[in-house]
Amino acid sequence: MDFVLNKIDKYLDNHISFDQYRKDLKRKLKELNGLKEDIESTMSIELRPRKKLKAEVRIWLENVERINGEVQDLDGRIGESNALTSGFRAEDVLNSIRDVSELIIQHGKFHGGLVVDNLQWIGQVLTTTSLSGGAVKACIEEIWQCLMDDEVSKIGVWGMGGVGKTSIMKLINNQLLEETEKFDIVIWITVSKEMSIAKLQKDIASKIGVEFCGDEDETTRAGMLFETLLRKSRFVMILDDLWEKVSLERIGIPEPSVGSKLVLTTRSSDVCRQVGCRVIKVKPLTEEEAWELFLEKVGRDILNTPGVEPIARLIAKRCAGLPLGIITIASCMKGIDDICEWRNALKELSLRQESVNGFEDEVFQQLQFSYDRLKDPKLQHCFLSCALYPEDFVIEEGGLIKLWIAEGLVEEMDSMQAEFDRGRAIMNRLISNCLLEVFTERKDGRSVKMHDLLRDMTLHIAKSRFLVKAGMMLEKPPAVQEWSMELEKVSLMKNWRLRTLYPLEVLPPKCPRLTTLLLQECGIAGIPEGFFDHMDALKTLDLSENPIKSLPHSILNLKNLTSLLLAYCDCLENVPSLSNLQVLKKLDLHGTNIEEIPQGMENLVSLEYLNLGYCYNLTEIPNGILSRLSCLQDLIVGRTRISGNEVGGLKKLENLEGRFHNWHNLNMYLQGQAFHGRDEPRQYTIYVGGADWFSTALYATTKAISVGGRNIHTYPIMLPPDIEELKMDKCNLDGCADSEYPFFSRFILFSPNSFSSLKDVKIYGCRNMKKLFSPNCVPLNLYQLIVKGCEELEEIIASEGGMVTMEFCLPQLRKLELWDLPELKSICSVDSVLVCDSLEEIRVEDCSKLQRMGLNLPQLDNAPPPASLSIWMGPKEWWESVEWDAKPLLEPFTRIFPC
Repeated sequence: MDFVLNKIDKYLDNHISFDQYRKDLKRKLKELNGLKEDIESTMSIELRPRKKLKAEVRIWLENVERINGEVQDLDGRIGESNALTSGFRAEDVLNSIRDVSELIIQHGKFHGGLVVDNLQWIGQVLTTTSLSGGAVKACIEEIWQCLMDDEVSKIGVWGMGGVGKTSIMKLINNQLLEETEKFDIVIWITVSKEMSIAKLQKDIASKIGVEFCGDEDETTRAGMLFETLLRKSRFVMILDDLWEKVSLERIGIPEPSVGSKLVLTTRSSDVCRQVGCRVIKVKPLTEEEAWELFLEKVGRDILNTPGVEPIARLIAKRCAGLPLGIITIASCMKGIDDICEWRNALKELSLRQESVNGFEDEVFQQLQFSYDRLKDPKLQHCFLSCALYPEDFVIEEGGLIKLWIAEGLVEEMDSMQAEFDRGRAIMNRLISNCLLEVFTERKDGRSVKMHDLLRDMTLHIAKSRFLVKAGMMLEKPPAVQEWSMELEKVSLMKNWRLRTLYPLEVLPPKCPRLTTLLLQECGIAGIPEGFFDHMDALKTLDLSENPIKSLPHSILNLKNLTSLLLAYCDCLENVPSLSNLQVLKKLDLHGTNIEEIPQGMENLVSLEYLNLGYCYNLTEIPNGILSRLSCLQDLIVGRTRISGNEVGGLKKLENLEGRFHNWHNLNMYLQGQAFHGRDEPRQYTIYVGGADWFSTALYATTKAISVGGRNIHTYPIMLPPDIEELKMDKCNLDGCADSEYPFFSRFILFSPNSFSSLKDVKIYGCRNMKKLFSPNCVPLNLYQLIVKGCEELEEIIASEGGMVTMEFCLPQLRKLELWDLPELKSICSVDSVLVCDSLEEIRVEDCSKLQRMGLNLPQLDNAPPPASLSIWMGPKEWWESVEWDAKPLLEPFTRIFPC
């Protein structure tokens, strides 16, 4: 009580000061926003084609926006306070003044303009394949000369499917990006067979920075594109794979004038003439060029097998000089040294070509040969399912493999990881046979594309078994007769204007063989009650990202359903009982508006994947449900509370994201895992108490625990041995007899390795804590350490009596932040030093009792500080007094917070 009275007295004494602080803040914020307006005015002049904002300017502008929002929120909180308590916000106001002042100081450092050259701005570099042959080189040269000739404004590149038009233009596109003076922007647009003006306009808008609100009509969109393209007077627009004449005016493309170009690729010379293009034909490879390409792809070692070369030459000749056919056939014959197989392959190709008429059909037969060579029916079905995505769609590998698993095309294994690995092996096989191409490759996975001819061939193979109208901007559902009895797979995905699935005035479709129904992103608000009455074989139903409010009860008839996907159906409040879906393996209700677990979920004993993340109205899963779901491998429940005892008993769990109410629940979960002799899941994100979400870690953590508002008492607290990220917010040592005992020493691990996996530690606002780590309990592989607002913390690494001089090495540490630690006296003891070989960012703020940094940065030896090193220190008076051997070297690069 005395403490509160003292606070009130202090506030009353300083009420005038508080009002003055607020006035100072408003004055400084006005000054800052004036500088922002000046910056934006200068930007409008300097930010021309081939220029981009300097990173420091972009970050500064982002920080100004952030601080404006924070001050607005602070004003709101002060306004809601009464006269007595508002003064307690003085510290927040002072912190805001400091942040605004810092941004004003930074503004003065923008020397030499606001922008830098941006050579990549003019367009997107595209993946290419190597091209060979005299005819191809002559064609490239002719196209290039036309592009450089101001007299030619429209160029039409035509040739049959698979001849290499797109590959040639990708090379041209990349070469244009190096022409830094000729053009301002190069715009690549893939058109595809099912052309839509709306989709074309949307694609062009995304490339030139035009934003549609979504309610504009076609004419308005065209006007917006037209106006923007006119300002980019020197543009090259490449329309790839155009099937019919287009009206440039209707789309919003200005007629090319001097300095701008329109290039299109098409399979029809008539389209070139109708648009008014200079026509350039892409010719097939000569017989010798075809043979050289075939050898390149199949491998020259086939020449060592007696009798194979003449057969291989005939196969290459059968490909009619079409690079796509040559590459796919050669790829599927790679590594075969049995002459009998070569003879059989030639026979198959010969029979196919005798049975078809027309050059385009001939290409299909070449491509189908490669499909048939897969031989394994499951592998073939995996390939066919790629055609369920829209034409020219970039397919994420993970999503495609999950579809294969859901359809039963990947055999059931004892873990999700094993099934995914099998799916990845299938993907590699399709890529190596050139049936899919890798579009991007990142650490978190690949994406692939399917050539439009291969997709056409796939749909030709599937014929009446597939109904695919994905990504076609449909506004009406398929006609009644298209829902045939023979259908096995239907994909209407990504038709966000569709709204309805089936004409309401007719009886529901009868599709007894239908196994896959993909309806994600179709704008569907409701499903007719009897829609699923005659779909007994359905296994996969994807209704994700639709504004549906409820599901029809006919879904209960789907007794063979294995995957029910409803992610981001954010209007969905009720799900009917699922008790009949006995074989359901995957249930995704991520981002829905449900308030209760669907009835009958405890009966889903085959369930392997359950996702209830971002279901904000769902507070907890009742006891007795999760323990019944013994097959669960993937459990994602986000903020929803779960029982540590029940989850600890799930023997097959591989991925966990959920919230435990308290420390006891976390301990029960870990004890359950240990009791069953299991390792921790491959991935887990666990929240305890009132913990919030994780901020981005420097290290890509997959095993993280965040704890909020849970006091730490005398009993030990368990942590998983492989934990990588730990966040503690307002976890006080209330009730602990010895606050001198290091904070981290209160945790125990089921492992002799002391926090060897821990990469990221964040400690916020924890009271009654004086020491963070003991000398023998420092996580040596840390990437990031942030400690903020711990009012009684005195030491980061505790000193021990009688210790000799020590070096604590944190070779991986990239970021060290110490904020608002008024009692902090040392990072490590006076006789010790913390060695950080890789430190990139240091931030020490409001640690007034810290007089010695105790940091050794070997990267500074015999060299100036690296450009990546960022140092933030404050306040100024403290920085001037602190002891640090490295300070003279670092001072010119240090950002000082004002007093």
